[in-house]
Amino acid sequence: MKTYIYIDGFNFYYSAVKNTPYKWLDFKKLFQFLLPNHQIISIKYFTANVSDTNNDRNKSARQKTFIRALKKYIPEIFIYYGKFLSHNVCKPLAYPIDKNCFGNTIGRANVIKTEEKGSDVNLALHLLNDAWLDLYDCAVVVSNDSDLAESLNLVKNQRKKVIGLITPGKTHPSRELMKYSDFNKRIRKGALAASQLPDTIPNTTIHKPLIW
Repeated sequence: MKTYIYIDGFNFYYSAVKNTPYKWLDFKKLFQFLLPNHQIISIKYFTANVSDTNNDRNKSARQKTFIRALKKYIPEIFIYYGKFLSHNVCKPLAYPIDKNCFGNTIGRANVIKTEEKGSDVNLALHLLNDAWLDLYDCAVVVSNDSDLAESLNLVKNQRKKVIGLITPGKTHPSRELMKYSDFNKRIRKGALAASQLPDTIPNTTIHKPLIW
């Protein structure tokens, strides 16, 4: 089957590779391993640019290096960006403080909330648009975000496409997504370990970050 793969980058990172030695990942090799009977036409990776922090001054540089490596090494991959938004919100405290200096109970606090916006919407739009353009026989969604359920429903029932669901990490697959999937697979550590990019990308100066 002609297959398009749609990766929710942050869902994948935090569920599958954070705090592991498998971040320098060759997505094409991984999905060829997981989907041996599929012709992988396109891999669409949805992410957002991260920012450095006081604890990690090279976070954004590592992400940019990884994305450059993917583009150079995997011709089938395409990168789409959402955005990080930060804003001040008032949230209830998990454990309210009994008294402040004025003798009042403190139950809420102002916090900075950072959210990644756009990736799930972009993924759903590409999934739908590619189906209506009849670009694939099978769509494989690499995410566990139940917000994608309605787009899977439309692709499955109106365009009659095969839908695969690949769940990153150890979390249980979303029941809402499983309603519309024809098959489900899980990404295990062995597959990640066997699907790493070369330490230095051939014919480039791009190399794996040292702390990865």
